[in-house]
Amino acid sequence: MWRSVPPEGVYVFSVFSRTARLSRSTGSPRAARRGRGSARTAAALTVTGLLAAGVISGAGAAVAAADDGTQQGGGAGATLGGLETYGTAVLHDAGRDEKVSAGLFRMTVDGGGTLQTYCIDIHNPTQTDAKYQETPWSGTSLSHNRDAGRIRWILEHSYPQVNDLAALARKAGAGRLTEQDAAAGTQVAIWRYSDGADVDAQSPAAEKLADYLQHSARDLAEPQASLSLVPSAVSGRPGERLGPVTVRTNADAVSVTPPAVAASHGVRVVDAKGEPVESAVDGSKVYFDVPEDAPAGSAALTVQGSTTVPVGRAFASDTRSQTQILAGSSESTVSATATATWAGKGAVPALSARKNCAKGGVDVTAVNKGDAPFTFTLMDTEYSIPAESTRTVTIPLQEDQAYDFTIRGPHGYEKRLRGVLDCRTAAAALATASDDGLRPQTTTRPSPASVGGTGTGTPGQDLAETGSSNATPVIAGAAIAFVVLGGAALFLVRRKKTPPQDD
Repeated sequence: MWRSVPPEGVYVFSVFSRTARLSRSTGSPRAARRGRGSARTAAALTVTGLLAAGVISGAGAAVAAADDGTQQGGGAGATLGGLETYGTAVLHDAGRDEKVSAGLFRMTVDGGGTLQTYCIDIHNPTQTDAKYQETPWSGTSLSHNRDAGRIRWILEHSYPQVNDLAALARKAGAGRLTEQDAAAGTQVAIWRYSDGADVDAQSPAAEKLADYLQHSARDLAEPQASLSLVPSAVSGRPGERLGPVTVRTNADAVSVTPPAVAASHGVRVVDAKGEPVESAVDGSKVYFDVPEDAPAGSAALTVQGSTTVPVGRAFASDTRSQTQILAGSSESTVSATATATWAGKGAVPALSARKNCAKGGVDVTAVNKGDAPFTFTLMDTEYSIPAESTRTVTIPLQEDQAYDFTIRGPHGYEKRLRGVLDCRTAAAALATASDDGLRPQTTTRPSPASVGGTGTGTPGQDLAETGSSNATPVIAGAAIAFVVLGGAALFLVRRKKTPPQDD
């Protein structure tokens, strides 16, 4: 049985040049392992106009995938299936022990392919059929985790990357490892670094493997994206080549497809020599060739290919579903999109966005290639991007808060950005609450239902689904406090205009 997620609110911004509206739409390890309480901060907001007040919503919301930059520029998109190969772990938390399933998830890639993943947020629930997108570590809880590179080492040196279980057992001194033991032991070792969790594998062999992986892990760099376009948005004037947009990929080659609307305006996708581009490789630079007589408008190009996604890439959900980290990939479809905007006079904006967990918000990068400033107001703060300049501003958001931004500009320009800011594990969120003097009230809830039949583990045990412990509900008291604080924070932002700062 899969755990449902707590209710959540959604920030909905309609941002116009010099105007704004705000409404609501519902919808390390060893040292830190003991005594780390766990729960996911669930804050819901009801917002009317520009005055915010916090309440608990009665209905959950599932936020759709971001239309562009919040999905970090491309890569693989996938739908979460269920636990595929797993065993049992015992979580020691707040003076009590709880059995949880620990192992590999299967994800189905959009366009073809499969992924195997482990989770990196033990207390956060998982949603059936949740949509995920390949995401840089900077857009997840790994941004704050100095041991993120050790997690990648574990993935590279354990199951399923190492499928010789006899050899793996010898290295770990584990005797004999089954696939279930190998998956459980690997997940336990990851949780010790991703969550600082005090967790053990129930199987002695799996526990031996977990200890071996934890003690042997070394720091590795973040793997590169399977496919991205840099930048993901450009702008300029008719009669110019807008760009370049650089292709970054580990695929042998990717196809380049301009939209049909571009052809009707005579817009072509070309290389630096002006030759049409239909395919590209890593490092290729492509341009939007806009005719001089083209009316003001915009167009997009899509690149798509097939490759194996690098082990260690993070996958974040567009809903409140636990973050995953890649353990294995078949040949899978990857894609990315870049947009171009052009006009003969006035402001000519191009906007892209990405989650920035280090700053606790969403970075919006604005490129203005026009001859007049591009000015917009968001949360009662006015931003002005001078002509022929680029700036990045960070929109601060609450942890776990869904957002929905629409920024509109001249010539019918419109950019919508949607997602959920998920930058901390549940344990880290609770630790922050404790540091702020917030004390959640515990609640009694029935034990989780048996997993039974969703994978190759042992059915019929009283287990929580991986990353979905029954510690989750204890946040109720703290959630109310966070909501009140969140409403106050928004009110303060409204009262105080912050001058733009260059990023």
